[in-house]
Amino acid sequence: MKRDVYLDDKPLEQALAEYMAHLDEVGALQPGPGENISVEDAVGRVTAAPVYAKTSSPHYHASAMDGVAVRAADTFGASDAAPKQLNLGAYASVVDTGDPLPPDCDAVIMIEDVHFINEHTFEITAGAVPWQHVRVIGEDVVATEMIVSANHRLRPVDLGGILAGGITKISVHPRPRVALVPTGTELVQPGVALKPGDIIEYNSRVLGALVGQWGGQPVRRQITVDDYEALKATLREALEECDMVLINAGSSAGREDFTAHLIGELGRVLTHGVAIKPGKPVVLGEVNGKPVVGVPGYPVSAVLAADLFVKPIIYSKLGSVPPAPQKTSVVVSRKIVSPMGTEEFVRVKLGQVGEKIIATPISRGAGVIMSMVRADGMLRVPRLSEGFNGGQQVQVELMRPLEEVRETTVVIGSHDITLDVLANHMRKKFPHAALSSAHVGSLGGLSALKRGEAHCAGTHLLDEETGDYNVSYIKRLLSDRPMVLVNLVHREQGFIVASGNPHGIRGVEDLMEQGIPFINRQRGAGTRILFDFKLKEQGIDPDQIKGYEREEYTHMAVAAAVASGSAGAGMGIRAAALALGLDFVPVVEERYDLCIPAEYFDTPYIGRLLKVMAEPDFQDEVRALGGYDLRDCGKIMVTTQ
Repeated sequence: MKRDVYLDDKPLEQALAEYMAHLDEVGALQPGPGENISVEDAVGRVTAAPVYAKTSSPHYHASAMDGVAVRAADTFGASDAAPKQLNLGAYASVVDTGDPLPPDCDAVIMIEDVHFINEHTFEITAGAVPWQHVRVIGEDVVATEMIVSANHRLRPVDLGGILAGGITKISVHPRPRVALVPTGTELVQPGVALKPGDIIEYNSRVLGALVGQWGGQPVRRQITVDDYEALKATLREALEECDMVLINAGSSAGREDFTAHLIGELGRVLTHGVAIKPGKPVVLGEVNGKPVVGVPGYPVSAVLAADLFVKPIIYSKLGSVPPAPQKTSVVVSRKIVSPMGTEEFVRVKLGQVGEKIIATPISRGAGVIMSMVRADGMLRVPRLSEGFNGGQQVQVELMRPLEEVRETTVVIGSHDITLDVLANHMRKKFPHAALSSAHVGSLGGLSALKRGEAHCAGTHLLDEETGDYNVSYIKRLLSDRPMVLVNLVHREQGFIVASGNPHGIRGVEDLMEQGIPFINRQRGAGTRILFDFKLKEQGIDPDQIKGYEREEYTHMAVAAAVASGSAGAGMGIRAAALALGLDFVPVVEERYDLCIPAEYFDTPYIGRLLKVMAEPDFQDEVRALGGYDLRDCGKIMVTTQ
């Protein structure tokens, strides 16, 4: 088979419009024949026809109050000055709420306004008007009245209205059946023992959950290996069973990327390649009048492609349109550079600091599913833009409620595992709030405070002259604002090495002498500053350290590099080494503080954080990680002026 390596580069709007127009032309967007289901099971379904009431509700004149049913004419003239007495009988009787109104009665007097003189006689001090406190026939629903229209997504309250109208079965659009075809020889099912080269197949579960959320019925098929004929057979079977097919992976132009050629052989490819990032290699096709979409294998690309191209198809087949995403105005925390001609979707963390909601970009890699897990919003960079400047005001699409964003404590700076523990305990203690941490290094955190982009910054900056931590940097970099320095933990920093320390590393000199591949932290990180200080102490030039220029942004990423064998050593905290079963060579105990602008210290953002830090359960969990001392946890170390 000849491989076609060409990808289109269509603008998103053009690709989507052309695809939807073609599908509409071949009838692929029309809902299937309506199916009758029980009203009680219909929440979230979309009506295939209008629903008309069979009966009125109420279907009789009903008392709306506990009281006495009367003829209104008999009560005229009653007043405080001239009470009127009436007798129970044919034209006056005691009723409860919901009781049928007796014949010849047309009003109800509330029991609170009735004074019984004896068992048969009562007195009133105000007249009743006709139909007072009466629910007349059809007050809620009138027989033959339309309760809901066609193409209406049913809510819980709609079910009540339909049942009140005497309807127990309704016609709804069938859920579009969407086949999910994961492809790749390297894929394995979740839960199996992994060997090098295996990739856990979770995309079909994520895509299936999205399909279900949008109103479709996911049909997940078994993994298909990278074999053209096998994939062809799978696609044909899926087309027989379902209304639409998603082929996951194989959409690009690699040696085993068969999706576009296969769709073209069996049907038609409308677009192969859209000017979006991530998700460019998406394939938009049609076979036998049914949509077939090839979504890229990287998880972020797969989710984005499904959201852009699959969701509108499902909604169309349900006679509906996707709801508009909730948006809000934010300030970009740092410059975002994006390629001209491509619409980029950037995942961001959000938090309100002062009067501004700050958006901080997180990993832009298409293969980083955790960037979607951690994201609070999605920032679109238009294809004719080269990005945004730091401090620029832009719109983002929210991925969690705005009120939750407003209640988020924003921590930017050095990474520490205890921040994740802190975030978890804060969420448990204060379910309406959250903690968001961005790992940009200690100096990056202090810079974020200077720009007004965070409530506090994690920092562990060693002063080489005094041996103290953080204070001199804060006084120098944040001299214009009073700051409060609160300790979170004291922690052990050292070399993370493979189990058994096979290279016998004891200090930086061993790294140089043995040429051991090193994994470094990014510039501005306190760990990087500490490592540079140790090199300086030994008179070692950074160029003599193999891998000095290779950087990671967290202690766990450093530990993962050592665990994988791609690095022989890295500097980090003991807890990260223990978490991955690695050895640790201690170098120093350092102080990890939270630098807090004084104006935020008495706000709920910091108050919640300090309360959690004082909790025994939080401190016990941190100690269990290893390498931490909480002797000063929550203590104010310094207040600057």
